[in-house]
Amino acid sequence: MPTALIDGIATNYEVRGSGPPLLMLSPGGFDGALAKWTTLGVYSRILPMEHLPQRYTCILFDRRESGESGGHVERITWEKYADQAKGLMDHLNIDRAHLIGGCMGCSPEITFAVKYPYRVKSMVVYWPTGGARWHISGQRRFTDHLSYIQSNGLDGVVALAKEKGSFGEDSRCGPWASVIATNESFAKEFAAMGVERYKSLVTLIGRTLIDRDTVPGAEPEELLEVQVPTLIIPGHDENHATSAARYLEEVLPQAKYWDVPIAEQTAEAVWKRVPEFLDAVEASS
Repeated sequence: MPTALIDGIATNYEVRGSGPPLLMLSPGGFDGALAKWTTLGVYSRILPMEHLPQRYTCILFDRRESGESGGHVERITWEKYADQAKGLMDHLNIDRAHLIGGCMGCSPEITFAVKYPYRVKSMVVYWPTGGARWHISGQRRFTDHLSYIQSNGLDGVVALAKEKGSFGEDSRCGPWASVIATNESFAKEFAAMGVERYKSLVTLIGRTLIDRDTVPGAEPEELLEVQVPTLIIPGHDENHATSAARYLEEVLPQAKYWDVPIAEQTAEAVWKRVPEFLDAVEASS
């Protein structure tokens, strides 16, 4: 599988299919690996990778600190996630692309549209994360990690990360778990860090990354200026509150909200509606 070096971080990616470019921002919460488009929950049911490559050049990648991609111990922001996606487009010499984000991948997606609107043809926002329960559980992930450090130190974090493999799998492992698990030199550097500095960094990331009950990633004032055609497909569970999707409908001026209950979001219905939207954008551009 190819790797691109983006801002000093190795990014694991794949390109599948042919047609207009479609940059795919992975679902999976803090385990945003490209494999989640096939294996995770709703995506294992609707099977996007059996449908989309038939009509589009699909660019999939492991978000930094996820899957086989690398990482760097620094303040992680939604902008840094968006910069990784833009850097991959640069690496592949793609000037403009449609974007599709799933789950927590919707937050870097909307951040990308705010920061690099001239690179975006359209957005498909699939089951955006948000809601009070998601906010609470997201904050808890960081407090769980901090509590584990307090009791076990960074050596304990390294040992647990090697066992569990990702922050998504076990919140005690922390945001750099997948890099620790796959890169021994990174693991050694991580264990040698100053504990108090690291704890302050984690506290800051948790407070600013998961900072609201609705979709994080960009401010409403910024989103109100985004003139990008957008298709919103709502979720309806504790991590993908329907209110999060409705919020994006409110703040994105060119949003189309697909008001369809979850039970009717079948693979057949989804892969009729999404290409219909993307093809209409292509025809008008």
